[in-house]
Amino acid sequence: MLESNKSQILLAPLQGLTDFRFRNAFNLYFKGIDQYYSPWICLSHSKEMKKSHIIDVQPKNNIGYNVIPQIMTNDIDDFIFLANYLTDLGHKEMNWNLGCPYPMVAKKGMGSGMLCQPLKVVEILENVLPKINIKVSMKMRLGYENNTETSDLIPHLNQFPLTEIIIHGRTAKQMYTGKVDQDAFERCLENSKHSMVYNGDITTYIQLSLLQEKFPTVKKWMIGRGIIANPFLLEMIANQNDRYPENSAELFMKFHDTLLYNYAQQLSGDKHLLMKMESFWEYFSKSFSDPHTILKRVKKAKNKNMYDDAVARNLAEGFGS
Repeated sequence: MLESNKSQILLAPLQGLTDFRFRNAFNLYFKGIDQYYSPWICLSHSKEMKKSHIIDVQPKNNIGYNVIPQIMTNDIDDFIFLANYLTDLGHKEMNWNLGCPYPMVAKKGMGSGMLCQPLKVVEILENVLPKINIKVSMKMRLGYENNTETSDLIPHLNQFPLTEIIIHGRTAKQMYTGKVDQDAFERCLENSKHSMVYNGDITTYIQLSLLQEKFPTVKKWMIGRGIIANPFLLEMIANQNDRYPENSAELFMKFHDTLLYNYAQQLSGDKHLLMKMESFWEYFSKSFSDPHTILKRVKKAKNKNMYDDAVARNLAEGFGS
């Protein structure tokens, strides 16, 4: 069985979802995340950063928990610039994204699109690491086209002082469909001298317990969609069961209202706010007995009052029911 006190839980970065507004609301009500990772930041073609990216990694917006900023780049100079920027902010570690599967990113040779360019990955690390003063970890998939690309790359990474390597057990082509390939992850684990982090489809305590038994040398587990869908997963892991707490609906509502308030400070008008909250309900709905109906109510809301009514009806059925 899983010995939770010997394992660490990391919150995966989900672009458009797990920014500081979500992290702050989540950390207020739910404990158990040992390390948060920010969604990726990057430089534009004009070598500028988006305002939203700048705000997200500011230490003043991430108080009370540890956050590791993630960067997206395939350019040596951009890598160094971002590393120095984050160092100047006071960050001690950053993560390099080689896992984003979305075609608009991968086709530009970034994210998972770099996994079929192993020589370029090595070239970037060779030229960057001696010139920066911040620790670097990497987040990857099993490959871009096939599940052997990362396991073939791993031995070349052993020469570099990386803090850890996080691997989502799918290829980029799979996106989030199909099964996680645990055997392919195991090949990466066997080939690596670095600390390895498992990522992919952890949604229950039982699943995590079985993974711990299968991979006893892995001490860090990254969870993203599973935690957003069920914020009580961390408590379940700590309690070593998959039972929702009796006050789950009440506590979830407090979390939801704080999340709603945080985004209302950023977004203007009901339309934008409800679109943002709908993206969260795509996951929240999975913790209800009838996810389709739960999500449909939210989608039908045309204004804030209708949305509030939909949420009240949803919660009346009980979160985790």
